[in-house]
Amino acid sequence: MIKKTLVIIYLVVVAVMATATFVEHLNGFNIYAQWWFTALWGLLAAVAVVYFLSRHIRRLSVVVLHLSFLVILAGALLTRLTASQGFLHLRPNETAMRYVMNDGKIQPLPFSVKLDTFIVVYHPGTTAAMDYESHLRFKVDEREMCETVSMNHICSIKGFRLYQNSYDADGRGTVLTVNSDPWGIPVTYTGYALLFIGLIWMLIDPKGQYRQVLRSPLLRRGTLVLALLLGVGQIEAAPRTVPVETAEKMGQLNILYNDRICPLQTYAADFTKKLFGKPSYEGLTAEQVLAGYLFFADEWSSVPLKKQTDDRQWIIYELQHGYSLKVFPYTSQHGVTRWYAPVEEIDSMAVPAENRLLMTSYFDLLYGAVDAGNYAMANEYLDRLKDYQHSNGGASIPSDIRLKSERIYNTIPFATILFMVCLTMGFIAFFTFLFWPKKWAFRLQFAVLLLSFLTLTYCEALRWIISGNIPMSNGYETMLLIAWLIQLVTLFMQHRFRILLTFGFLLSGFFLLVSHISQMDPQIGHLMPVLRSPLLTLHVSIIMIAFALLSLTFICGLTGIAFHFTKRREQTDVLATLSRVFLYPALTTLGFGIFIGAIWANVSWGTYWSWDPKEVWALITFMVYAVVVHTQSFRAFQRPLTYHIYVTLCFLTILMTYFGVNYILGGMHSYA
Repeated sequence: MIKKTLVIIYLVVVAVMATATFVEHLNGFNIYAQWWFTALWGLLAAVAVVYFLSRHIRRLSVVVLHLSFLVILAGALLTRLTASQGFLHLRPNETAMRYVMNDGKIQPLPFSVKLDTFIVVYHPGTTAAMDYESHLRFKVDEREMCETVSMNHICSIKGFRLYQNSYDADGRGTVLTVNSDPWGIPVTYTGYALLFIGLIWMLIDPKGQYRQVLRSPLLRRGTLVLALLLGVGQIEAAPRTVPVETAEKMGQLNILYNDRICPLQTYAADFTKKLFGKPSYEGLTAEQVLAGYLFFADEWSSVPLKKQTDDRQWIIYELQHGYSLKVFPYTSQHGVTRWYAPVEEIDSMAVPAENRLLMTSYFDLLYGAVDAGNYAMANEYLDRLKDYQHSNGGASIPSDIRLKSERIYNTIPFATILFMVCLTMGFIAFFTFLFWPKKWAFRLQFAVLLLSFLTLTYCEALRWIISGNIPMSNGYETMLLIAWLIQLVTLFMQHRFRILLTFGFLLSGFFLLVSHISQMDPQIGHLMPVLRSPLLTLHVSIIMIAFALLSLTFICGLTGIAFHFTKRREQTDVLATLSRVFLYPALTTLGFGIFIGAIWANVSWGTYWSWDPKEVWALITFMVYAVVVHTQSFRAFQRPLTYHIYVTLCFLTILMTYFGVNYILGGMHSYA
């Protein structure tokens, strides 16, 4: 009776959370703030404790793991009942001793705070914000102290924590989040620590279920099947443009694009992709396409685009009228660099006359040389502009290694090549495993996978060098990261499980295919200030490891179901065991990733859990997958077919977490 009650409440909690994400998206109603939602969690905790005690569990690793969730819920309750949060708005030289709580009430502070200055720190030569800094002066118990509050750098004074929230439109005033949670945070963090210990202990406990799975003799056997469809496009004849040499010289210029300084080649590649869905057209390079639209506008106006939309017409308009060509830098005596387009109004007091003359007349000269077919003169003009940029660009000019890396990255379509190689090799590996299991064939497959892994690593390294950040800040980059992690796991484990070569090729190929054909934006840009934290690296990378491992359980599930209904029951058993090898570390990394993210949120936003749609669906994913490891309580999961069907359906929660939130629900995580 207790178990049935627990199951019903558990399902209700999961269903309510899932429903709440859609209700909030559709009409803004916040279910999470209702008293009955808190009571529902309390009821779940109480019934779970009663059931756990009735099982007479003595293994300490299991006790610690389950106790951690109880402590986390207790910390969340304390935060709800005792914490206070609000906002503090300050103007320069303004002193405040009170703040406005979220419910509109005025609350006193045990100190006074004055804003000396507020500064937006920009990446050199761009308008992309790198950080927001509030320089504050506090008076605490007759003692003065100065502190700087910025993104991911909080200030703690007398039990209150101040976070950078936003700033005034004039760039002078600041808005700070004020948070006081003296009881909830310590208890919650204690729960996180117990959870991390319990999850690791689950994997290393000699008497635990995971170690029993690893000792299973079934792990020496297995197989897989999967199919994917590829598509092809068509091309049209291209009109006139400049020679390759001239186009390459154009591509080597620098430009302010996407709020960063990059080779004009990058702008040309994105321009061409947006118009034609690929970085070339009828054998012409992206730089030649850009030059064609710039210098031979009439001829190129009749070229059919991938899809005639206003945004495509607008980027052509911006190019042909010079608005997007911010290629003229000027660095003031104070070291501040600004990049100008030829049609901008240029302050005569800020930029010397000779620089202004170059900016306004340069493209007329270049147009004249191209129109006359004098490409030697056009090349000379391009070389002169490159020299001018290096002389006047100051610290905004990227390093030579960054520019070289970006040009290499723009030239090689890594995702396209690798998804075709991996999917092709996946099918070959599958048929080899079934019908021709020769050792030399497996060695060849391993060599190809290793080469694919090294190539993908090179691609990731290039993106890291170009952006200056670990490449995991958007959907495109996390797709590449999951593919990289899958290949890494496969390379380390394939010597024990030959079937993993097939898994590794097909799964990594699938994620690379998604990155190739989806609407995710592969552009490289600066991170938002709030994302410039080492906790982001841990949070995203660990979550991606979990998703990669759970993807492997999904493939095992699909294959196991297929084998069951084709009377290959032994392979179904093998795949269930192999799937569990991935499941336990997946739950461990997913738990680590979710709650490291909570710590990051507490550091950045002042609250460790905001019931954001992606937070909620990640928690749902964790709760749904956690059920299947309780084989002593739910013996049906000891049957391979039941297990396979369950984990296959569970994968829908991952799809919702990763894609559904981004494209349907939105929220703070919609950039991911």
